[in-house]
Amino acid sequence: MKVLRLQVGSALLVTNGQGTLFHAVLTEAHPKKAVILLKEVVQDTPNESFEIHIAIAPTKNIERIEWFIEKAVEIGIHRVSLFTSFHSERKQVRIDRLEKISIAAMKQSMKLFAPKIEPLITFDEFLKLSVHGQRFIAYIDEQPLPLLAQKLSPQSNCTILIGPEGDFSKDEIALAIAKGYQPISLGKARLRTETAGLIACATVHFINQYHEKV
Repeated sequence: MKVLRLQVGSALLVTNGQGTLFHAVLTEAHPKKAVILLKEVVQDTPNESFEIHIAIAPTKNIERIEWFIEKAVEIGIHRVSLFTSFHSERKQVRIDRLEKISIAAMKQSMKLFAPKIEPLITFDEFLKLSVHGQRFIAYIDEQPLPLLAQKLSPQSNCTILIGPEGDFSKDEIALAIAKGYQPISLGKARLRTETAGLIACATVHFINQYHEKV
């Protein structure tokens, strides 16, 4: 099988994953390596005034969480933390594979920032970490909960907790609330874990983009 490859002298667009886009030229092309020459900066995007941080429990079927990573990067996410909780069925995750999926999605969607993907830890360990900005925990409750859109302050950092299949336990919810996480709903529909994570990401991004224009 013959693979189509770029030739020496081909023009490229290259990003450092930290907000800068360069014009570049391929100067060496080999099957196992390539050398490029950076020519000029095309775009230098400053950090956004807000950070979207989704902390999510990996699903039993890892392909579903891989899908979440891919689509969240396309929308625009800054940080993903992975944790195990009481109802978690998956206890191991290959961070290197998730990072590759993240980078591929970043390039495909022309994003200039590579999100940070944190190693898998327990829910208790995550709650001990210091996070900045607003804190929310999304779950299903017998009583109506306020929508994320109603509680979110635009142009500020936020961390949103998304539970596993089976949701958070009552003890986990109580512990998160004691740590300052506000209970919120993502709507009337009963969402799968990866869909809930994506809805949360999209909601935060849309609200922040809307308030940038107002």
